Amino acid sequence: MKTQVELNADASEKIRYNDPAYPIYHCPGRLSDYPNYTALNHWHEDLEFIVVHSGSMSYNVNGEILTLNSGEGLIVNARQMHYGFSPDRTECTFLCLLLHPQLLCPLPSFKRNLIDPLIENTAAPFVFLRPEIPWQKEIRDHILAIEAGADTRSAPLQALSRMAAIGALLVENLPPAVVTDVENPDLRCLKVMVGTIHLHFAQKLTLAQIAASGAVGQSKCCKLFMRFLNQTPMAYVNQYRLYQSLELLRDTAMSVMEIALAVGFGSASYYAETFRKNFDQSPTQYRKEHNMLQDA
Repeated sequence: MKTQVELNADASEKIRYNDPAYPIYHCPGRLSDYPNYTALNHWHEDLEFIVVHSGSMSYNVNGEILTLNSGEGLIVNARQMHYGFSPDRTECTFLCLLLHPQLLCPLPSFKRNLIDPLIENTAAPFVFLRPEIPWQKEIRDHILAIEAGADTRSAPLQALSRMAAIGALLVENLPPAVVTDVENPDLRCLKVMVGTIHLHFAQKLTLAQIAASGAVGQSKCCKLFMRFLNQTPMAYVNQYRLYQSLELLRDTAMSVMEIALAVGFGSASYYAETFRKNFDQSPTQYRKEHNMLQDA
């Protein structure tokens, strides 16, 4: 389970590709691998592809909640805020595949005329993949084939070929691109504020500081977090701090007090109270179940 998020200078997520030489990431996943069956909110330059193998999950893309059932898939466009979760904590197994758009740009003309209109299409923050629609099923099957061939010697070439086919299907079937030079100002503002939290979560953070980082008032700050992430700014701060604490509980011998202070909680008691409220167990119980040092 990945809880630590490595950031680029613009506060987007830095993707740990399976092979550093090729900007492709693929990994089967289970929602039960995430605390509360909820992944961390994030965004990145990569295109993200999700295919549900079993069960179902909810997916938040820029505040819009989608439901993905077994056999269905989703393409999340570049630079969109997103995360998957299960509101009733039921299991879902899925494939997650990420690909950086530069892989599809062998020539400047490809980037200018084909790829940029796709990733900068403000009318298409995501594409739902339904198996009953032939071209969407074809995209889903290409995604699954990339996973199936991931361990072969020619995997990067196979992935490139299939991603080119996916790109062609999108170009042919999506409505004409709606492209502007200006990103949604509310989304851009939220990214800045979320990035501030990600970068400074271990320090004291107030609502006023978070709002100031986005150059908005505190009321607008709260409205943006509720609109896009369905929680208050300070609830997001606590959630992010809790997620960062999980790795320390699993992989270090730090005391609960040391961990609480290291991730920005003012006291061990408040940390433990917040932990139990969110995860239905104490930090000590979580450590006993997941501590890597004990398993070594």
